[in-house]
Order: sequence, then structure tokens, then C-alpha cells
Amino acid sequence: MTLEDTKKTAPAADDYLRRRALRQGSAGWLLLTGLGVGYVVSGDFSGWNIGLAEGGFGGLAAATVLMGVMYACLVYALAELSAILPAAGGGYGFARRALGTWGGFLTGTAILIEYILAPAAISIFIGDYVESLGLFGLESGWPVYLACFAVFIGIHLWGVGEALRFSLIVTAIAVAALIIFAAGALTEFHADGLNDIPADPAAFGSNSWLPYGLLGIWAAFPFGMWFFLGVEGVPLAAEEAKDPVRSMPRALSLSLLILVFLAVLTFFAATGVRGSAAIQDAGNPLVVALQGDGDPTALSRFVNYAGLAGLVASFFSLIYAGSRQLFALSRAGYLPRFLSLTSRRRSPYLGLLIPGAIGFALAAGTGNGARMLNIAVFGATISYALMALSHIVLRRREPDLPRPYRTPGGVVTSSVAFVLALSALVATFLVDKDAAFIALGVYVVALAYFAFYSRHRLVANAPEEEFAALAAAEAELDRT
Repeated sequence: MTLEDTKKTAPAADDYLRRRALRQGSAGWLLLTGLGVGYVVSGDFSGWNIGLAEGGFGGLAAATVLMGVMYACLVYALAELSAILPAAGGGYGFARRALGTWGGFLTGTAILIEYILAPAAISIFIGDYVESLGLFGLESGWPVYLACFAVFIGIHLWGVGEALRFSLIVTAIAVAALIIFAAGALTEFHADGLNDIPADPAAFGSNSWLPYGLLGIWAAFPFGMWFFLGVEGVPLAAEEAKDPVRSMPRALSLSLLILVFLAVLTFFAATGVRGSAAIQDAGNPLVVALQGDGDPTALSRFVNYAGLAGLVASFFSLIYAGSRQLFALSRAGYLPRFLSLTSRRRSPYLGLLIPGAIGFALAAGTGNGARMLNIAVFGATISYALMALSHIVLRRREPDLPRPYRTPGGVVTSSVAFVLALSALVATFLVDKDAAFIALGVYVVALAYFAFYSRHRLVANAPEEEFAALAAAEAELDRT
């Protein structure tokens, strides 16, 4: 390319990115921490308890500890990666640098599966809560799902600063409610209720603490994840963060500490007050733990309303994460480029509207929130393994790369995350084989699109692609 050709193409490249710019400096460490907790907090109110039916108290407890270790190792690896590459691509950007275009697309697609399916599932749960609480006389169904997507996408379109402040407020309400629930429940704590699920004599290694044997621990992995699922999405806000090199590691670490505290508090309080058997199949386990089959109490009613706040917080935050991952993949050409266009308020409006339309259609068409969450977990575990692998590869291949933040333990930490993520991926087939194969089918279709079309149309000046190209050029110079 001649110098004259460069002058002609540069303005077009500048215009391309200008039409795809996010609002920078909109989120400090506090809003980012709220975002990290908001992604996850709904999992404390429901879903995790189904793991009791898979592994009993001991099995779910062991699974939660192992998944907590996985998320801790992954979060500290991501803290380093997000300080190296603070761009909206998050996991896709990390994998693109370490594993090439195929690795970037595989990771980004897995994250999209998680962040498009999870809000669809949560909208159904919101509908169930609205109906059970008798709010406005509404029943769970498509009008409630449509209202969820329309109202909360509208807030996101208004602006990222406003959206993250709203998320922080709703998340704070949900966290406060969990603490109030635990304070009330722990006054009636009974240790003998923890292991009240009868042991299955046919299960290998079964006892009162592991009623479904050692295999029950593995089967409970996906439900142990629900106490943490989504926190890895904080780096997706990197381009809109204030001083992302410092704020990202801080927000990721604080989010994880808060989530570990809430997980321990919720798990012991809910099972100890009513018993594991009573809540293992409950759609609203905290409410059942407080009132059982009796009449609602003031505290149980409050927790019921707070559960709705927790669902709203996660729904709202996950919409944000999905839109930013779609934005980054589209801006770089992995997905149709028009999806990354931003509005005057610097919101990726098509990146919000199109996943929202897909999510609404899935919610209204299937009404199966549990199945969609299982598909989301499948996508999440693939992305975790690839992001952990990206950290290992970059540490080995580019040891001298400037790292403002370094993961404690280095590749040992990310290797633990990698092994546990693969174990959790296999566990999804134990819990819901159909959901795992549906997710695999979506993955195959996406890979075919990339193989035959989009990989030949990537945008070289997108931040993640440019960063990878510079690294390749530097490596070439070192070899010469």
C-alpha cells in the first residue's frame, strides 16, 4: 500500500471507529463492583438449592467450594488480562491475543451464549415472582417478559452511567435483603437439618452428608456455580471505566469477596433453618426456609419482594454484558458490523435491541427458564476454560509483556481454573444432557458462520485486532 493509499483509507477507518465509540470514563471502581455483584446476586435467591437434589448438603457444599476456587483463580487471572488489554471485548480480546482469531471467536461466542440465554431465563423467573406476589394482578407470561426487556433496555439506551447507577442501587437492595434474611434465619438454625436428605444406598460413597455419593459432588458443580456465575463479565466494561488498569483488578477482587460472603451466609442460613430436604426443589428457597408451609411472615414477604429486586439486578446487568460482548465482536467483524453502531449517547443500540429480541422470543416461546440457564452454564464453562488458557499462553509466550497487575500464583492459579472449568463443562452433561447438546448445536452453527464467512472480513483497526497485530509484528521483529 502506498502512502497515498494510506491517506485515503485512514479517514474511513477513523470514521468507522467514531461511529462505534462507547462513553469512556463513565464507571469507577464502585460502579464496577456493583456490576460484578449485580451479575450474580439473583443466584443467591434461587437456583442453587436444586444442587441439594443432586448432591445433598455435603455434595453441594463441596461443589460450591470447588467452584468458588475456580472463580477465584479465574478472577485473578482476568484481573491481569484486563489490565493488559482494557477493551470492551473482555474474554474475546484476551483469547484473541493469546489463541488467535479462532480462539477469540470460540471464547466470544461462548460468552454470548451465556449472556443472551441467562437474561431470557431470568425474565421468566421475574414473571413467576410477579405472579406469586400478586403484583398488579399480573400473571407470568409474555406481557411481563416484554415489559422487562422494554423497560430495562430503555434504561441502557439512556446511557451507561445512568444504567450502572441504577444497577448499583437495585443490587444494594438485594444484598441488604440477603443479610437481613440470614440474620432472621440464623436465630432458628438447626444443624441436624443440614443432612436430612436420605442416603441412596446404591450410590458409591453415600452417607448422610453425601446422600448421592461422590458422583453427587460432580453433578452439583453447575449449581455451586450459581453463587458466582457472571462475575467474570466485569472486564466487558473496560472501555467505559475510569482508569481501567487500576479499577478492573480492584472491582473484580471486591466483587468476588462480597459474593463469597453472601454464598456462605445464604447457603448455611437457608438449609439450617428449615432443612435441606424442604428447600431442595423450591422455586423460592429463601421464602420456603422462613415460612415452610405456614402463613407468610413479615420477613418472608420482605425477602420475597427482595428476591424480585435480585432478579432485576442480574437481568439488568447481564443485558449490559451481552451487549458489550456483541458490540466488540461486531466492531472487529466477527459478527455483522452494523451491530456495533452506537447512538448519540454512546450506547450500542442494536447490540442491546437484537439480543433483547432474541431473549424475549426464547422466553415467550419456551417458558423454560431452567433449560435456558443450563445452556447458559454450558457456554460459561467453555469461556472459562479458554480465558484461563489465554492467561497461561500469554505468561509462557510473552513473559516480558508489561503487566500493571500480576495474578498471585501465576500460571498455577490459571491452571487450577482451567482444570476445574473443564470438570464443570462435563458436569453440565450430567445435569441436563439436552441443554448441553442444544448449546453445542448453536456453537456449531456459529463456527460455520465464522469459518466460511466472517473470518475473511475482520476489521484490522478494531482495538483487540490491532493489539494482536502489533504483538505479531513485534514477535516477527524479534525473530529477524
